[in-house]
Amino acid sequence: MFLELKAQATSILKEAIRKVGFDVEDSELQFETSSHADLASRAAFRLANIHKQNPKELASRIVSAIEIPEGSYIGKVSAAGPYINFLAGRHYLDRTVTAVREEKEKFGCGAPKDRILLEHTSANPNGPLHVGHIRNSIIGDTLARILRRAGYDVEVQYYVNDMGRQIAVVSWACERFELDLSRKSDSAIADVYIKANVELDKNPDYVKEIDTLMEKIEAGDLGTIERFDKAVSLAIAGIKETLFRLNVVHDKFVKESHFLKSGAIHDIVERIKATGRTEMDKGALVVNLSDYGFEKTLVIQRSNGTSLYTTRDLAYHEWKAGQADRIIDVFGADHKLISGQLRATLNSIGIKEPEVVIFEFVSLPEGSMSTRRGQFISADDLFDRVTEAAFEQVESRRPETSAEFKKQVAEMVGIGAVRYDIVRVSPEKSTVFNWKEALDFEKQGAPYIQYSHARACSILEKAKEEVAWDPAAEINPSFLVEDSEIDLIKKMAMFDSIIDLGARELKPHVLAIYARELADAFNQFYRFVPVIAAEDEQVRVSRLALVDCARIVLANSLDTLGIGAPESM
Repeated sequence: MFLELKAQATSILKEAIRKVGFDVEDSELQFETSSHADLASRAAFRLANIHKQNPKELASRIVSAIEIPEGSYIGKVSAAGPYINFLAGRHYLDRTVTAVREEKEKFGCGAPKDRILLEHTSANPNGPLHVGHIRNSIIGDTLARILRRAGYDVEVQYYVNDMGRQIAVVSWACERFELDLSRKSDSAIADVYIKANVELDKNPDYVKEIDTLMEKIEAGDLGTIERFDKAVSLAIAGIKETLFRLNVVHDKFVKESHFLKSGAIHDIVERIKATGRTEMDKGALVVNLSDYGFEKTLVIQRSNGTSLYTTRDLAYHEWKAGQADRIIDVFGADHKLISGQLRATLNSIGIKEPEVVIFEFVSLPEGSMSTRRGQFISADDLFDRVTEAAFEQVESRRPETSAEFKKQVAEMVGIGAVRYDIVRVSPEKSTVFNWKEALDFEKQGAPYIQYSHARACSILEKAKEEVAWDPAAEINPSFLVEDSEIDLIKKMAMFDSIIDLGARELKPHVLAIYARELADAFNQFYRFVPVIAAEDEQVRVSRLALVDCARIVLANSLDTLGIGAPESM
């Protein structure tokens, strides 16, 4: 709804500016939200500077030339110094309530757009996901949900390292040590991987065995391929279980080895050689990207002729470029250099570059994590801790409910707390996940938003019993005139613009912030006006419809964040 309000304001303002003798592009209107208006334009500043006029006087002239068409969402336009302020009219408020009630779970969805291929998580299959990995998963999954709601056709992929050096170590470890398959499969893999690294550190001669495995896999040795596949499959099976619990979904798992078998790796190396950028450095083949601003060369082939992860990634990205209109990668900050080199190399051979979302790392108060050293807290362990704590909270708040109810709500609240607390921070900022704070109902995290949704559901159920409320009955939104009612309607109307912003800037945290603000607006409304107890029947049914609208938009927000919306807590 807000996007249409802005579109109408754009049209009205451009026409008024034309009338006073100027032409502007949409981007030059410089709209922003303001505490004094639903939209404020700084266009007069820009025009006054270009044409050497007084910005305050110019703003007044433009406002005088404005004509608001009949049926517009714009109610009033005024000048405040050099600013041009737009206020939404009654039609905008009424139409928002009607649209939410009609569109329900589709409210906030954009028109069909391009196809996007988004890759995220892609953790090495050498053990379970840990807390450091799941920021990638949560950012990537939430972005995919936002992009889909914005109208994009999104396919989500996990790029499986099934032939790299770490996998050679895993394969070697599985032959050398016994796997404890009574454990979750990715944890069993981690156990032997950690033992193998201890052995390799003690006895450097074993490293030659790893080198041999790498040469065999590149040469297509069937026995080695089978060993690698078995180890990788065990790890990926466990990783999938963790992702499922986190409500993270991948459409496709793409293996690195596919590009070796297809000859794509050989082909792309030859194409890079043909650019004249390659040179030999201590027997290794490297790419000179100095003209792209990179002092460090990119190694694409080892001295023994085997490929690197980077080489295979280049082949993967060439393949992806043919699958979609846009490619998006979610990488940790440690990939900043390599992702830049990857984009530059692709550009040098005329292949579409990916858009890269770089995120800083998440840690626990306990410190940093490493699978190789065995110093990590698995995502599974974290989820267990958080849901156990959530269970205790539900038990203390709702002791009369069944154990099954407590378990379901605890899982929903616990996983929601993890997802929200990680995604609420802008990707470029590092964060420390404190699960006790994330579960605090008073700190306006996921439990607070989920509770707001459950409260709305509870109010509506009570209304059905006490005043025979019919959710399908016609209502007149014009009875919603209190400040808290109008604030809530306007906040709901912002949903489509928040989805649009998150999709354009690839920043999912904007939706997390919005969901909290929406919950605030709903709770303020419920605090200040009676709903079921409203004396006037038309006011009561209108307010109940507003509660239902808040429930719908809260549910849509939570769903797009990948968080469950409980009907009771």
